[in-house]
Amino acid sequence: MPSRYLVLGGLREDYCITHADQAYLGVLGGNAAYAAAGAAVWAKSVGIISRIGSNYPAEWLKLIKAAGIDTEGVRVLPDRQDTRTFYKYLSLQERVDTNPAAHFLKAGIPLPSALADYRSSTEGQDNQNEFGPLAIRPSDLPTGQIAAAGAHLAPGDYLTHSVMPARLREVGVRLVTVDPSTRYMQPDFRHKLRILVNGLSAFLPSEAEARSYFQPRPPGTWEMAEEFASFGCPIVLLKRGAAGQYLWDNNAKRRWHIPASPARVVDVTGAGDAYCGGFLVGLDQTGDALEAGLWGNVSASLAVEGHGPLFLLGAAPGLAEARLETLRPAVRLN
Repeated sequence: MPSRYLVLGGLREDYCITHADQAYLGVLGGNAAYAAAGAAVWAKSVGIISRIGSNYPAEWLKLIKAAGIDTEGVRVLPDRQDTRTFYKYLSLQERVDTNPAAHFLKAGIPLPSALADYRSSTEGQDNQNEFGPLAIRPSDLPTGQIAAAGAHLAPGDYLTHSVMPARLREVGVRLVTVDPSTRYMQPDFRHKLRILVNGLSAFLPSEAEARSYFQPRPPGTWEMAEEFASFGCPIVLLKRGAAGQYLWDNNAKRRWHIPASPARVVDVTGAGDAYCGGFLVGLDQTGDALEAGLWGNVSASLAVEGHGPLFLLGAAPGLAEARLETLRPAVRLN
């Protein structure tokens, strides 16, 4: 049966050092996996569209599928591809993704041989002229009309984000949300981002990415959100990690601060992606921007309490709904 919700993004091999210097090496990761799991907290019909190389572990695809997430849209390329991702969390709010040797040394952990020549997982995402080998393009979508009600584009190549929303709408996808790549959230993309954001159902950057885009003199948080909305997008949400989210509903002309749902933090990897997955399902099922923000918030709170994208789906029955009810009274209209 075709998936009601699609996540377009990366499937990766993660090498992570948490804020507590706990290392997770060569494990299943990727923003598509986390976002799909965040959506699957609330819905059973979730699928991934992604590209991987012939060297990607087949058992990981089996694990994702066994968790109830459709992997038919994952295209396996005939040659090997680099899907390594390194993160070191300096704090719960700040991470770096370069120079792994220095961070492993500081943490007192031997550098994995797989990272000896590592540079960054986002190389080329700002390319405006050609798709990278792992960049999703229109030909990766199933042929004909798609039954999905909504699709989320996780951080990825600029070209993917610039062409796929329109293509998704052409084939019948009603809701399209985008979480941008930090690579193109830069002043040099000022005009191009206006075109990219126009027509989206929701734009979901982090506050740090928004400030980077508006350099050298970024305005206040709400001013940034309203500016993005003026590009032609009714909902803008700025993710702020442990500080929660700022949500601007341009149609209602209302703005809310949603505090982060209380959680026992183990690993914050993928929390923003899980948020976006929950947000997409909430927006479709309720039609309400604030409710969508709450659903995403709860998905993120489940993600940080363990490690790996599939951890979310092992939550106790009823926990997500209980957190949703607890969170609602804490929302503040600004």
